[in-house]
Amino acid sequence: MTIRITWARAVAALVALALAGLLFAWSGVFNIAASSGHWKVTDWFLHWTMRNSVRTYAAITAPDDPRADAGLVSAAGLFKASCAACHGAPGVRPLPVMQAATPPAPDLSVNAREWTDKQIFWILKRGVKYTGMPGWAARDRDDEVRRMVAFVRLLPGMTPATYRTLTEVPGIADARIATCAGCHGADGRGRGQPDMPILGGQSPAYLRAALTAYATGKRQSAVMANAAATLTPADMTRLADHFAAMPGIGRTAPSGTTEAARIVREGLPKAQLPACASCHAPGKPFPVLAGQRASYIAQRLRHWRGDETVVDARKSQATMPVIARRIPEDMIDPLARYLAGR
Repeated sequence: MTIRITWARAVAALVALALAGLLFAWSGVFNIAASSGHWKVTDWFLHWTMRNSVRTYAAITAPDDPRADAGLVSAAGLFKASCAACHGAPGVRPLPVMQAATPPAPDLSVNAREWTDKQIFWILKRGVKYTGMPGWAARDRDDEVRRMVAFVRLLPGMTPATYRTLTEVPGIADARIATCAGCHGADGRGRGQPDMPILGGQSPAYLRAALTAYATGKRQSAVMANAAATLTPADMTRLADHFAAMPGIGRTAPSGTTEAARIVREGLPKAQLPACASCHAPGKPFPVLAGQRASYIAQRLRHWRGDETVVDARKSQATMPVIARRIPEDMIDPLARYLAGR
């Protein structure tokens, strides 16, 4: 007996298979428990698919400069606070409860060797579905992702002593202050890192407002959002008072007659660029810049220049993207050095 295969029968078979799949899912028979693990073929297929996807999207969307080797302290601090529980760290084992996930987070001292810098950048920024690996918490902070790429790249050869040096400042009894000092230093001067601002000398009110903005997502930084997330208002006040009281930045801009000095004092009226000193001065609700680290000022200005979502400062609280784009590119470094007192 010959069975004729027609389009109607083929469609009916496909519909029957789809209904059978829905019935199986509805029944709850499929075991989704993490403790049950995956079949070996399922595990292979999922990882094969993930590697192919990362390779393709990293090649298309990851930047050509995916790694920034300066500023490892902030990346190490975030890794210690958020990543080491799952992945472990040099001299630190991952938490057993995290390793009970399906799939468990890989050991990056081994796994990092298997990826290129661009692929690590894409994984860090975008995350991976169905693995527990999240995307970067601040989507517009590629500078932070680049620093983490450099840190992850070093993990295969990093010693426990080096890891502790990057993440800890010994001799501080107060746990909250010690956590902040891990990146900002016991003196609030940022441990000499180019991406770290000097906190000493800022007003306590400004530092409290900054912590609140990071905690609520109003100000974007995966590093600082993570640090501020668990702080109570009392914690924020205490930390702001502590670091603001330290010696650090100056209270007035340095003297000079250069183009940078003119921008600070007078702005560039033809470019509708206001004077820096009109906002960034003692008594204003904005940070004092005189004596701030030049590399930090320059990095932030370049970051803001790339934020083209803000087109009118009058209609947004985010005025710096508009202002930064009005500063001539060739004046960013001289302006930063002038404000730093150099």
